[in-house]
Amino acid sequence: MNTLSQALAQAQRAGLPRIEAQMLLLHALGRPLHDRAWLIAHDDEALAGEADAVFGSLCRRRLEGEPVAYLTGRKEFHGLTLAVDRRVLDPRPDTETLVDWALELLEDLPAPRIVDLGTGSGAIALALAHARPDAQVLAIDASEDALAVARANGEILKLPVRWQPGDWLDGVPGPFDAIVSNPPYIPAADPHLAALCHEPLAALASGDDGLRDIRAITAQAPARLKPGGWLLLEHGWDQADAVQSLLRAAGFAQVQSRRDLAGIARCTGGTMPAKHPPRMK
Repeated sequence: MNTLSQALAQAQRAGLPRIEAQMLLLHALGRPLHDRAWLIAHDDEALAGEADAVFGSLCRRRLEGEPVAYLTGRKEFHGLTLAVDRRVLDPRPDTETLVDWALELLEDLPAPRIVDLGTGSGAIALALAHARPDAQVLAIDASEDALAVARANGEILKLPVRWQPGDWLDGVPGPFDAIVSNPPYIPAADPHLAALCHEPLAALASGDDGLRDIRAITAQAPARLKPGGWLLLEHGWDQADAVQSLLRAAGFAQVQSRRDLAGIARCTGGTMPAKHPPRMK
């Protein structure tokens, strides 16, 4: 019978990173995922019976590419614990860049109106609502399955986000102080999609060049933003220039990009300038 330390060592030899093996072992033992200090303090205890079998199954599924968040049913995002499963994307830490940028832009604005497009698990919308209790946050997704996950997270966290089915901004009147979105942005033929087979394809792929949905949002956003309102979009590692061009062509000003934790230009945004009346001659 293996001890906890021996079970972790075996998982690492099989190819799992240590932190992932620790999280899966804690889940198998029914302990909080952040309680790695407990594992160190009890590393010579036996991993017995059912927990051993559960841990072995979790490790095999992870080695086959299933995200840790789906295996444990939980993911930390911007200080919140979210429930996640195959109906929604696994929220990435890089997306916190989008949240932080939105909070920075809205810092001095009382009771901002915000819409999160393609909300998935509700990660972005809930993080904004948590940080800005005075905000009016609307979250939209075309998937009823995704909205079910997001609503459940909202209820557990007791955050007053309004959830709505929809196709981006179709039928959404606005106006908003900020439109934020982590839309699909991977080209449909990208070979990397094969490694993401456990996640919903509709939330990942977006046409031949990966920009179909970003084009749709960029075209719809100007009519739904207040003067001075911002559109912020997450995108692929090599798409910043293309997204900047789309925003400028749609009439956005102060177009710029923000880098994620790895230093990659991950988010691009712009503001909708006020329309000035023509000068009198």
